[in-house]
Amino acid sequence: MLTFIKQIAAEAGRRAENAAASLSSEDLCFKNEKDIVTTADRAVEDYIVGAIRGSYPAHDIWGEESGETRQGSRFRWVIDPIDGTTSFVHGQPFYSVSIAFQENGVTVAGAVCAPALRELYWAERGGGAFCNEMPIRVSSRDKLINSVLSTGFACIRAGKTDNNLKYFNRIIPALRGVRRYGSAAIDLAYVASGRLEGFWEMNLNLYDIAAGVLLVQEAGGSVSDFKGASDFPKIGTLASNGLIHNEFLGFFKASD
Repeated sequence: MLTFIKQIAAEAGRRAENAAASLSSEDLCFKNEKDIVTTADRAVEDYIVGAIRGSYPAHDIWGEESGETRQGSRFRWVIDPIDGTTSFVHGQPFYSVSIAFQENGVTVAGAVCAPALRELYWAERGGGAFCNEMPIRVSSRDKLINSVLSTGFACIRAGKTDNNLKYFNRIIPALRGVRRYGSAAIDLAYVASGRLEGFWEMNLNLYDIAAGVLLVQEAGGSVSDFKGASDFPKIGTLASNGLIHNEFLGFFKASD
């Protein structure tokens, strides 16, 4: 199963990168004024769904573009064909393909392919996390002041009045630095590989984070909602190396 996931993630990434090279204005449409979708999003998802259907026809599938297909299976695939479409459209490298495989609602394997960065991250529950066949591990920094975090603003893109700015303004003075990559899947992969100490965001969907959450957990990190429980992404998503998690979480509880 893991070999299959890695293969289709890598091929989907190749297709996304090829599409980026020939993208034109005719390939774009808008979910709203700020939220872009491209013909490549749909084509990449069609490829992934077709590959899964060819090998596992009875499995359920939830894709960002095609929605949920339920057949009563205990197995489900959760797909984001291009996470970071704005970066993709603007010729920036921070976009990814995210594929997670679940059993009874629990992610047991997943992959995140960042083709423009030449990186394929993958994990299997109980088997560790890897990037390009090399094991990865969260960082060992244990204080926020020594940490670099990332975040995103899907809430603002969606026009939500309850948004990330209150948390952003509160936590920034307590950090070494903050980054904005534009793909939650890459953000989580970077936490897993120790490039970031943490990540938080509101208004995400399961397909944005399912594979990335497993990467963080298998690399030794922690993931919670903004209250410290496991109702993510509904009540926000907060991931860290584990060592800063309580200090990190305190800023969200204080804001509430």
